Amino acid sequence: MRDRWPIIVAVISAILLIALAALWEYFRVEDVTVTGNTRYTDEEIEDMAMTGILGHNSLYLYLKYRNKFITDIPFIERMDVAIDSPTAVTINVYEKAVAGYVKYLGRYMYFDRDGIVVEASMEMIPGIPYVTGLYFDECVLYEPLPVQNEDIFATILALTQLFDKYEMRPDRIYFDDSMNVTLYFKDARAVLGSMENIDEKMMKLKSVINSITGLSGELHLENYSVDKDEGYVTFEKDE
Repeated sequence: MRDRWPIIVAVISAILLIALAALWEYFRVEDVTVTGNTRYTDEEIEDMAMTGILGHNSLYLYLKYRNKFITDIPFIERMDVAIDSPTAVTINVYEKAVAGYVKYLGRYMYFDRDGIVVEASMEMIPGIPYVTGLYFDECVLYEPLPVQNEDIFATILALTQLFDKYEMRPDRIYFDDSMNVTLYFKDARAVLGSMENIDEKMMKLKSVINSITGLSGELHLENYSVDKDEGYVTFEKDE
C-alpha cells in the first residue's frame, strides 16, 4: 500500500491540475462592461481591476472585489464585479462624490459634499470647480476642511448641480466673507450675490453667457429674478 501512495498523490495532483485548468478556461473573461465611471476610461478601469495572474478569471474578480473599498485609486471609493456569464463580467465603479477643490502647498485638494478632503493630486481634473475665498490653516487628507462656515459645502454642492443642469463650467467659484458668489469665466465674472433666486440667476446667466465670452468685466446678477425687468442685469467692462 505504501508503494502506491506516490502514484495516488500523482494521480490526485494531476486531476487537480486538470480541474484548475478547466476552471481557468471556463471562467476566463472575454467580455467586460464598465459602469459608473466618469474620471477614467473603460480601458483604464479594466487595467486597474484586472491585474495579476488571475486578473482575467471572472470568479477570482468577483471574490476579490466583493465588499472591498478602494484605497489606491484616486477618486474611486469602491468597485464590485458581477458575473454575467463565466466569460463576461460587469465592473461597477463607485466614484467619490467630489464637490470642488482648493490649492494647498502646490497640490490640488479635492473635497466631497461634506467638505472632507478625499484626494490630493498634482493634477487638475477637468469639470471640478476651483473654489476660492475659503480660509484655512491646514488641509489634511481624509479630514474636513477647517473653514469657519461649514454651510458653504452645501452651497458648493447646489452650485455644481446647477452647473450640470445648465451645462456651464466656470473656471472658478469665489466666495466673499458674506458667502456671496462670483463665478469666473476667464476674464468675465458673473456676480451672483447670495443664493436667493439662484436657479433663476443661473438660468439667466445661461442665456447671456455667450455674449460675454471673451470679454473682461463683471456681469451683475445679484438683484435679478424673473419678476424683475432686464435693468437688473448689467455688464461693466474693465477699464
